[in-house]
Amino acid sequence: MARRRRGREADESEVNLTPMLDVVFIMLIFFIVTASFVKEAGIDITRPPAATAERKERGNILVAITENDQIWVDRRQVDPRALRANIERLHAENPQGSVVIQADKDSKNGLLVQVMDAARLSGVTSVSLAAEVVE
Repeated sequence: MARRRRGREADESEVNLTPMLDVVFIMLIFFIVTASFVKEAGIDITRPPAATAERKERGNILVAITENDQIWVDRRQVDPRALRANIERLHAENPQGSVVIQADKDSKNGLLVQVMDAARLSGVTSVSLAAEVVE
């Protein structure tokens, strides 16, 4: 009779980990869904300072212009002739998105105008220029 009792006690003393694993899995899904993903143009830019600069929380299409007059979109270097097609593709993915141009302070002004024209010709109505906030 003592053998039967020990067998039952051993079965009853096991901890069921299934509910804990379910909770951890649900928390993981919650954090993945609620995480905000920051989009970057793919290169560091030294933006010019501006006293009237405002923070803009939503910039869905980031275009960067380096001091060497290279154009970067979505972590890829883009030829100026293919810029309009790239912006059109990204704008088709998110029609409410806006374009934020991050031009280096030593980049050429003519290239900035070309990028702005390509964005407007792509059908994007909201085009902004990024600047460093001076406080």
